[in-house]
Amino acid sequence: MKRSRNEVARWRMMRQVQRRRSRWLEGQSRRYGRMHSFRHMVSQQQRRSILFLTQIP
Repeated sequence: MKRSRNEVARWRMMRQVQRRRSRWLEGQSRRYGRMHSFRHMVSQQQRRSILFLTQIP
């Protein structure tokens, strides 16, 4: 079945938009993961420093 030029163009645009959206989402989640792990590391460091402070005296 042959599709009209407009139909093909519309289909390509939709695919492009979908791909862009999914890539953006993936980037967001990756950034969020990085921020989350960074926050987690900072809290762990604080916990460790508190532990060491209580053990020294």
